[in-house]
Amino acid sequence: MADEQRPSWTFLTNHGHVLLAVAADPDVRVADIAASVGISTRAALSILRDLEEAGYLTRTRRGRRTHYEVVPHRPFRHPSAAHREVDDLLAVFAPR
Repeated sequence: MADEQRPSWTFLTNHGHVLLAVAADPDVRVADIAASVGISTRAALSILRDLEEAGYLTRTRRGRRTHYEVVPHRPFRHPSAAHREVDDLLAVFAPR
């Protein structure tokens, strides 16, 4: 689909896409997350910080690299979906 025909909205937020990128590769570089989601590196860092502060992922340093880990069994933030866990989202989009 050409860029001019792309819809102005998506079903998943950038936060969801960043979480999926980390789940797919816990050692992914921030620049690679940004490129795959289509956002700036600064935006990716901000989202990673949001997800960490909300308890959806943890981050640890391994030498010069950062390792991310998705925290399982965390509920969705929206009240209408709070009875579901992000694990459900990861299961749908996880690489097979």
